Amino acid sequence: MRFSLDRLRRVSKLMSLSTFLSVMIALSLLPGIVTADEATKATIQANSNTLASSSLAKRQLRAAWIATVENTDWPSKPGLPAETQKQEYITHLNELQQMRLNAAVVQVRPAADAFYPSQYAPWSQYLTGVQGKDPGYDPLAFMVGETHRRNIEFHAWFNPYRVSMQGDVNKLATNNPARQHPEWVISYGGKLYYNPGEPSAREFIINSILEVVRNYDIDAVHLDDYFYPYKVDGQDFPDNATYQRYGAGRFANKNDWRRDNVNLFVSSLSSRIKQIKPFVKFGISPFGVWRNKSVDPTGSDTTAGVTNYDDLYADTRTWIKNNWLDYIAPQIYWNIGYPAAAYEKLVSWWANEVSKGHVQLYIGQAAYKIGSSSPSNWLNADEMPNQLALNARYPQVQGSIFFSLKDLNANRLGFKQRLINDIYSQPALVPTMSWLGQTSPQPPQYLQSFQATGGQAGVALLWNDALNNTTAYYAVYRLGGNGQPTYTGYSGGVSPPLLVTVARNQSSTQQSFVDTSAQPGNTYTYYITAVDRLHNESQPARGQAITLRY
Repeated sequence: MRFSLDRLRRVSKLMSLSTFLSVMIALSLLPGIVTADEATKATIQANSNTLASSSLAKRQLRAAWIATVENTDWPSKPGLPAETQKQEYITHLNELQQMRLNAAVVQVRPAADAFYPSQYAPWSQYLTGVQGKDPGYDPLAFMVGETHRRNIEFHAWFNPYRVSMQGDVNKLATNNPARQHPEWVISYGGKLYYNPGEPSAREFIINSILEVVRNYDIDAVHLDDYFYPYKVDGQDFPDNATYQRYGAGRFANKNDWRRDNVNLFVSSLSSRIKQIKPFVKFGISPFGVWRNKSVDPTGSDTTAGVTNYDDLYADTRTWIKNNWLDYIAPQIYWNIGYPAAAYEKLVSWWANEVSKGHVQLYIGQAAYKIGSSSPSNWLNADEMPNQLALNARYPQVQGSIFFSLKDLNANRLGFKQRLINDIYSQPALVPTMSWLGQTSPQPPQYLQSFQATGGQAGVALLWNDALNNTTAYYAVYRLGGNGQPTYTGYSGGVSPPLLVTVARNQSSTQQSFVDTSAQPGNTYTYYITAVDRLHNESQPARGQAITLRY
């Protein structure tokens, strides 16, 4: 086991002794690569110091899925007035902020329908109760604007192939493309799907996603685990005629043809997103197992009944090797020690899988299982915290996405409060992606600090942004006591504790923030950096120390 103590350089000059010691302990637990057995032993100990490292992480994606299919998370039910829908979404953003999450993964096309005006899909029935009925506003434009106002990333989540949760095409809106092109549609397991092997359908789906990339200021395109549908016992997906038409001449094995169909979709979508907006990320959250070791010696040490490669025809390894993705977030929805698919073994496997490319690894976390008795491991209040502690042991794991927001809000076994009070007790910046751009903004200028007035208690900060800067928001750091007036260690990943991020006032070069958490009689030093939309961070403005008198 190797300890990464080189990360501690210069940190003692920037933090209080207690904070410095906490970071020393936390970082001593971060090896370069650990075995699954080592990770299991450490996790069983429920090491609180590893959780501390998660809280102190400067950069970490912290996200939740907000599912709209069948009104899972939002809106709470179909047919609500537009203002009620808006207020519900704002409430969800407040909940994300309370938990210090920095990204929302919002399902904007749960089937062949849309939460925005589209040339490619009718309005979603989950908005109004009737597919094709205008809700009276543009939900996606509203959501993106409100999400960004809080410095939270917006990942637009699409289900590319699912047409409907029911199997009767005649129940779709008359303007639904699936109804207009029945040759694209396959009924399977009581649901409707676009046929992944039909080239015209594939092109249509790609164009429908690119419509959102062009028209909305999203941060990422996100797909989940639904490619070819999960298999129904005793039923083969009925695409043999399509295979004979398009694949039999090139692929002796239909399964290889199916994987190629998905690969063509993923690779084409990836390149075309970047052609339109190079800064928009592309991520996929696949099922948690690529292949079992018994089938492929390079697969994971699992005996899962379903795998990406063999059942869903999603060859995640090929996507990673070709860097078609910016991030991958496998849904590792099993507990630590689960016999068929142990969490600790899969995290180790995926960490190794991404180690040779640029694709970032986040873990899909099963918040919905917390408090479940099947299996009983989920009745242990430490199960999910232990999983996050295990993640922190792998440098390759750069964050988590929780399914779903409603399950976090349920606070089963007190997990939401543990996020707020312990695991995510400090905010974190989203990880950078150097291949998308790595030029940092110019630093803020003329930072000043004052005792707040006008009925506000706390410290008022004023600063100017550089002219024509690429700033999307600002990071405010606070140290107790008199700190150094200048500090140049931010680019190395070491910095004072992050207090808050502040949205840029687009109408002025002068910016402001009031720290209402500052306590009278204490001395603080503040540093402020400018951060662009890809989370590249400037050097800080010259630090300002102030003693709060009252």
